Amino acid sequence: MAHDPRDLDDAFLAFWRERHIATLTTTRPDGTPHVVPVGVTFQPEAGIARVITSRTSRKARNVEAAGPQGLRVAVCQVDRARWSTLEGVAVLRDAPEQVADAERRYAERYREPRVNPDRVVIEITVDRVLGRA
Repeated sequence: MAHDPRDLDDAFLAFWRERHIATLTTTRPDGTPHVVPVGVTFQPEAGIARVITSRTSRKARNVEAAGPQGLRVAVCQVDRARWSTLEGVAVLRDAPEQVADAERRYAERYREPRVNPDRVVIEITVDRVLGRA
């Protein structure tokens, strides 16, 4: 079921605030899919989802390899019959203020992240929302 990313109902937004592990799907430079479990935060008013990770991770390298135009990705979380997928274009962010903001958001949803001097943010501009919450 598709939803308007700019008009999500309270139940749907609550689902994205609950603590759930998600999967992030990127594509490798050879076109094959790479799917990994991640923690993700969603800022619906800005239409941005964020995943913190190490710069050397495969997911970060996949996004970086796409260049400045970004990489089409999807993040999905499931809880029994409730599910949601956020789709959009991802870019890599490494400015200290962007990393700190993403870490703060992650701590609010999950827990304080471990210290990682190589941390970057996969920032997804969400343009498609699917699901049933």
